Amino acid sequence: MMEPKNEAQHFVGCDLCQQPVSFYCRRCGVNLCDPCVTIHLRVKSTKVHEIVDFASKDDDDTCHCDSHPKNDCSAYCETCDAPICILCVSIKHKTHEMSELSDKIEELFKVIAKENDRLQTSKHELEKILDHTTKLLSSISSIYKQRKDEVTARGEEWHKQIEKTVKKLHQELDDMQKEHEAVLQKQKKEFEEMIGKVDEMNGKTVKLKKSKNVKEMQIFVPVIQNHQNLNEFSQYSFPSFYECKIDPNYLQTYFGYVEKLQEKKTSLLEKNFKENDLSGRRILKVPTLTSVINTGFPANEKFNNRLFDMAVTDDNKVWMGGESTELKLFDLQGHLHHTVSITNTGMYLCMYNKQVVYIDQKDNAVKMITDTDTVVTVFTTGDWKPYGVSSAASGDLLVCLRKDDQSKVVRYSSTGTVLQEIQYDSQGQPLYKKTTYVTENVNGDIIVTDWKKNAVIAVDRLGISRYSYAGKDNTNFLACSVATDFVGHVIVTGRNGKKISMLDRDGRFLRYIIPEGGIKDPRGVCILGDGEMMVGECKTGIAKRIKYLEE
Repeated sequence: MMEPKNEAQHFVGCDLCQQPVSFYCRRCGVNLCDPCVTIHLRVKSTKVHEIVDFASKDDDDTCHCDSHPKNDCSAYCETCDAPICILCVSIKHKTHEMSELSDKIEELFKVIAKENDRLQTSKHELEKILDHTTKLLSSISSIYKQRKDEVTARGEEWHKQIEKTVKKLHQELDDMQKEHEAVLQKQKKEFEEMIGKVDEMNGKTVKLKKSKNVKEMQIFVPVIQNHQNLNEFSQYSFPSFYECKIDPNYLQTYFGYVEKLQEKKTSLLEKNFKENDLSGRRILKVPTLTSVINTGFPANEKFNNRLFDMAVTDDNKVWMGGESTELKLFDLQGHLHHTVSITNTGMYLCMYNKQVVYIDQKDNAVKMITDTDTVVTVFTTGDWKPYGVSSAASGDLLVCLRKDDQSKVVRYSSTGTVLQEIQYDSQGQPLYKKTTYVTENVNGDIIVTDWKKNAVIAVDRLGISRYSYAGKDNTNFLACSVATDFVGHVIVTGRNGKKISMLDRDGRFLRYIIPEGGIKDPRGVCILGDGEMMVGECKTGIAKRIKYLEE
């Protein structure tokens, strides 16, 4: 037992007996005299108490009663939802429902601790955003200079085109001048000859006037009568230069424009998934082949490619797209259930709102097949050519786009509104060179295969770079398609290869997936659930159902 201090102190009564207080229980928040300490510990022996000298307690840790400010609160009135002192217990609140102050403190602190844990969890996200924003600030001058250089280059290109046009018009005028001079010289010569003839007739007339030779006059009369006067002649105008009106809007349309600074909201809500270990299920050492589907797509004459992409439906059927203007729906046993005609090859597919969606590169559009097999355009992508497409957990669509030597990933709403563009890193440098396939992982990562970098590139849902995978041990890896399973495994197929890479959600290599009998030139891949995937062999047109997790 601790001994109380002997110094004089302001009188404070014990919360149990109102005798001079000597001690304080931090756990329960009550003042105690020497005898009551023993009673307090005995009655509430199940609690862990922290008894300290009253004089050394921290006043900020105490809760003073609103009705009796000199007294510390020692109980909690559930009826009034308020902390109270011992006097309140026996007077104003004696018929109310009471609880121990310590229990209320514990209850409240659990809520506080839970919310604090939530805030601490979000702190990591905030730190990432802060770091991203800091990097953007450090590179903002160089990025804007780069944009100015692009505008300057466009201006120089226009100046070159203007100079070329000026030279062309000068040449046209030079050629026209030569033609004009030749015409006028010919006309001059003709007029000189005509005047000569008229002078000749005049001379003959003057001569005959002095002559009395009737016969000669008779001969000359029809000659001079048949000589026609000039009734008309051609005149040639000088060329004029007509200036086209300079329309600023016209110039803006064809020269280019700077997209205004836009605010695009990006959700920071965490996805609800468990950081578990496959719920006890392990990856099979030798993945098993459970079924084989011959899709029957013909071969591309140039590249001998047949099967390009696939998408699994809610009822475990798989849409297949290949070197054909048809999409085919198979069940997992390989039976063909349905065929739909489209206007181009089924290169890139996904499921969206329970309908199959495909990319039409002729129209630069994302299109959907309805229940009645009608093709409808979901939205168009302007002058950017679309490639891989994937549905996101948010209900949006992610689309890989390319234009000239630029590549990006765009998040679209169902109406085609651009919600997010992912193209540059924090230093303003391009993230991608040739985006092809895209998918979203359970943690919100957006994962793309880049056919020029031969790599898998992942960014988080804010578009901040996460990791890049270009093959294990610098092997000859040609990233093709990508998919993710329910725990965040990243499945990557490789062109001209015989194995499939499996990564964890942070991009670390786990192992190769090589089924019984092997696999050759895998391209399209989708996750079937229950530890299975469907992988298509690009050149054979065979789709293989592979089980890779134990039961």
